[in-house]
Amino acid sequence: MKKLFGFSINLAAFVAITSMLVGCEPSDFREGVVMAGGKYVPAHTLNKGKQIYQEYCMACHGVNGDGNGVAAKGLEVPPRNFTLGIIKFGDVISGELPHDEAIYKTLEHGLNGTAMLPWDLKKDQMEAVWQYIKTFAPDTWIGKDKQLGKQFDSSTFKDPYTVARRKQAIETGRKVYHVEAACQACHMGYVSLGEFDQMSRELTGDGVEELDETFFQLKTQVSEHGYGVRPPDFTYHKLRSVRGNNVEDIYLRLLAGVGGTTMPAWSETIEEDYKIWALAYYVQSLMEYRKSPKKRAEFFSNLKK
Repeated sequence: MKKLFGFSINLAAFVAITSMLVGCEPSDFREGVVMAGGKYVPAHTLNKGKQIYQEYCMACHGVNGDGNGVAAKGLEVPPRNFTLGIIKFGDVISGELPHDEAIYKTLEHGLNGTAMLPWDLKKDQMEAVWQYIKTFAPDTWIGKDKQLGKQFDSSTFKDPYTVARRKQAIETGRKVYHVEAACQACHMGYVSLGEFDQMSRELTGDGVEELDETFFQLKTQVSEHGYGVRPPDFTYHKLRSVRGNNVEDIYLRLLAGVGGTTMPAWSETIEEDYKIWALAYYVQSLMEYRKSPKKRAEFFSNLKK
């Protein structure tokens, strides 16, 4: 028994009361940890991150970071479950651990088509909250043996087309999309039977007699996030990790893929970099139909004639 303000209390009660008096919850961090890539994060940074998380993130992502916050049920796109340790939009090959800077971009710009808004956080605040979020998946993030993926650096990107050869890029990308990469296997097709047949004969030597019944449909895919994922229709949906209609952002997403989904890193499949750039330009051209529902309707009407 101990004396506190003249009263006798047991040890458990003493610990609980003194914790409240110093403003320290039992779950607060008292020691720093080493994160993936050898980054040491002190306890005060983790505690600061926890406070920021509780203020800005907990309503959607939940107390335990599992995506089950009080606001989650009202959201069409489920909040990220951080306990899985899966990051969809990192500037590394999908499946590898991203560098902190990739997450800071998401915090700064948000994600299109979701409730993830741009947050006006200072650099030290972004660092603190992200380091705290990592603690929801300790097996993924904590430990000096955990390695980060090789980061794609957009400053080194060399666009072989640029605006001057955009038309050529789009035409090449159209063929890559439908024949070489067969993107319509998950997304949807954007050419007629005649066009598809012609492209197929040109690139493979084999023609196409008919289109699959799902050719113009989106196909829901299995994901590691605990729910099905429907790929975007580029003429209608906003791309979540792309700011505006930026071809470099599209190129990066094609290079890296989307973590935890069936969207592959095309840098591991398509050897010729110019083809990935062409594919990015083609996707960008499809996104322009979002500006005019009338033109979009006419586009699809002509494809199915």
